[in-house]
Amino acid sequence: MVVSRWDEAFDLALKAGREAWRRSGDVPVGAVVVDAEGYLLAVGGNERELTGDPTAHAEIVALRAAARQRGRWRLTGCSLIVTLEPCAMCAGAAVAARIDRLVYGVDDPKAGAVASLFDVVRDPRLPHQIAVTRGLRADDCAALLRDFFTHRRSPRSPGNPNSKPKWFENRPKPNHFDLEF
Repeated sequence: MVVSRWDEAFDLALKAGREAWRRSGDVPVGAVVVDAEGYLLAVGGNERELTGDPTAHAEIVALRAAARQRGRWRLTGCSLIVTLEPCAMCAGAAVAARIDRLVYGVDDPKAGAVASLFDVVRDPRLPHQIAVTRGLRADDCAALLRDFFTHRRSPRSPGNPNSKPKWFENRPKPNHFDLEF
C-alpha cells in the first residue's frame, strides 16, 4: 500500500465524519485544513443537524476554524482535505479563502461542484483557482458514506425520516376538525 502525504489528514477527516454521524446523525463528511508545511490548522465535520445551520458543512466548519487559528481570512498556502467532493457553496468558500489545494476522497454525482457537476474551483473567470487532487482514500470515504446511508434507510433506523416506531402505527388519530380556539 502506497502511503500518500495526505493519509494522516484523511484519517482525521474520516474520524471527524464518523463523529458527526455519532454525535448528531449528520451525513459523515469530514474536512481538514493544513498549512504549507503540513501542520494541522483545523478539523471539521458536518454540523447541520447539530446546529440547525444549513451552511455548517464540514468544509465551512474547517475553513472558519482555520481562519480563526491564523487570524485572517486568507488561507493562502493551505490545503483543504475532504472526504466528499465539495458542493457549490463549499467550493466557493474554498476559492474565497484562497486555498491553494483541494484534496478529496470520493466524487459526489448529485451535488459535487469540483468535477461531477461543475468546476467552481478551477473556473478561470474567478479571482482564484485551486489545484485539485481527487480520488485519494476513495474506498474508505465511500464505505463510510455507504454505511451511513444503509443504516439511515433501514426501516427502523432512528435516522430514517420515513421510519415509524410500532407505537406510531397504533396511535389514536387526532381529529383536526374539533379544534377550539
